[in-house]
Amino acid sequence: MPTDRPYAALAMSPQAAAAVFDRGAMAALRKVCEVAPSPVLDDFGTPRAREVLARVDVLVTGWGCPPVDEAVLQAAPRLKAIVHTAGSVRGHVTDACWARGIEVTSAAAANALPVAEYTVAMILLSGKRVLERAMDYREKRRPEPSLSTPKDVGNFGRTVGILSASLIGRRVAELLRPYDLRLLLHDPSLSEEEAAVLGVQPVGLRELFTRSDVVTVHTPLLPDTRGVVSRELLGMMRPDSVLINTSRGAVVDQDALVQEAGRIRVILDVTDPEVLPPDHPLWDNSDVLITPNLAGSQGNEFGRLANTAIAELDRWVSGAGFAHPVRKDRLGFLA
Repeated sequence: MPTDRPYAALAMSPQAAAAVFDRGAMAALRKVCEVAPSPVLDDFGTPRAREVLARVDVLVTGWGCPPVDEAVLQAAPRLKAIVHTAGSVRGHVTDACWARGIEVTSAAAANALPVAEYTVAMILLSGKRVLERAMDYREKRRPEPSLSTPKDVGNFGRTVGILSASLIGRRVAELLRPYDLRLLLHDPSLSEEEAAVLGVQPVGLRELFTRSDVVTVHTPLLPDTRGVVSRELLGMMRPDSVLINTSRGAVVDQDALVQEAGRIRVILDVTDPEVLPPDHPLWDNSDVLITPNLAGSQGNEFGRLANTAIAELDRWVSGAGFAHPVRKDRLGFLA
């Protein structure tokens, strides 16, 4: 930690800076540290960036931040900390940062909340079949008799399977605890004590998919998780069960999903690629709901990210250390 007022620079795209740091957030940031004047750093190779890097103690990073590699670190001899205003730091915090002992924090916990809220909303809406029944109501202009609603409609006693005890997966479990649901969770790293605290039943991967009425995917995209929701697992899901994916599109075997959609219902906030081609068959499947990456922080929720980053920086400046430190060996939990 620097002994005097630290010098910080925003390193992200101009669009991210404008979204996360409004006038009030910038004023709060300047109370904690001296901030390099605009424009923000979105290219570390420019002469101006080199001038800023030579002075900087802290990089406040966000979406669009270039990799902080060995060359950047050589240009930033005073750099001691990276405060990230979004979730995963894998895109810009390189091995060179860990080797140099740069302290890192992330607003992943803050960004986990809206993702978890979106997930809970979709679980409850899908249980009541709200979207399908609203479309039917619009078409027919008359309601269905409530007493003749099929017994498979509703949320009482449904089984929800959570894939991964990541930050978001744990937050989903916490938010679902008050409801009359059975919660299953698959994560080999989850201890029995942690499962008891979360109120979930730990199960194997196959059991998660065979027992659940809803499977919600929260595993980060790593080399060993690419396609982990395989054709075999999708085929094990009960007819008319629901798959929700808010993590990364490539975690799910999307070709297999095309074949299974219709037998199961699907809610995707992420796809692979991020925007599907216009003629992709998932667009026209009435049993598939695709939203444009809405789950993460948006609109006024960006304020939570700024507040978290500023609070972390304030702790660091005071000598208290980060409340949400990121360590290399825990990167797999930031999803």
